Amino acid sequence: MNVKPRVLVITGPTASGKSQLVEELAEEFPIEIVCVDSAAVYRGMDIGTAKPSSVVRKRIPHHLIDIRDPSEIYSAADFLDDSTTVITEIVNRGKIPCLVGGTMLYLSALKNGIARLPPADTHIRQAILRKANNFGWPSIHKRLAEVDPKSASRINVNDPQRLQRALEVYIITGRSLSEHHEEGNRTSPFDLFEVAIIPKREILHRRIERRLTAMLKIGFVEEVRGLFSREDLNSQLPSMKAVGYRQIWSYLDDEISFDDMLQQSLVATRRLAKHQCTWLRSWQGLHVLEQADSKALLKIPLASTILTK
Repeated sequence: MNVKPRVLVITGPTASGKSQLVEELAEEFPIEIVCVDSAAVYRGMDIGTAKPSSVVRKRIPHHLIDIRDPSEIYSAADFLDDSTTVITEIVNRGKIPCLVGGTMLYLSALKNGIARLPPADTHIRQAILRKANNFGWPSIHKRLAEVDPKSASRINVNDPQRLQRALEVYIITGRSLSEHHEEGNRTSPFDLFEVAIIPKREILHRRIERRLTAMLKIGFVEEVRGLFSREDLNSQLPSMKAVGYRQIWSYLDDEISFDDMLQQSLVATRRLAKHQCTWLRSWQGLHVLEQADSKALLKIPLASTILTK
């Protein structure tokens, strides 16, 4: 019987201290870090993503950082493919792979698999939109219920984007979105041992505020200004929708004031942290720490076994 490679996962909400914990562990154990961050994959987005310094990256191998230009799109499916390859290579080198980050969709893809859906089709989307404009979105929901009752039961009649996508997938492939998702479900090729750092709410909020202040002091606005000046980037790209980047872009575009940018960035980051915590609390078998404490982590038997193998 094949034994799945064991992989340590350090996750948690933004600003919870994930990197600090792993850097402490890397002082003692042969860890290589696989970054699980949908913004850190982009080059030139360093301050706002809290990327590790060049000194740290020289000392501790990091993977899946700076692998895309901000003008490009990087998906959960891309992460699944890339992380599977990288983790396998780390294991083959006799090192310990450690997934670190808070993009929960990426972790879910590696943990549970992901549906391989067709790309958007402009002509089909326009046809669906024309029908919706002529007969209303309830007519689209009714059609979806005929071909994909499971998706129709999950998608509200007042959610046009999801209705359009679900019907589009059926028209393109002849198979329902539900079938694609069910086919995508699979067991992970790795034995994931998941640890989450979830500080108390008031502590996390203080950490978020301190970190944003520090980022602004070392040039976060200037970093975004450089991106803003590029003709091939715009506010609708996934890279520029990252928390902090989106708000600073609006400030540079004279849509909001500096003070509004600061407040909106804090609110958006807190909202992201809340969403991450909600997602994590639904995971089975998750080991939770209230702070980045390597000694507390090593008291968990399986974690200690993985690191000291």
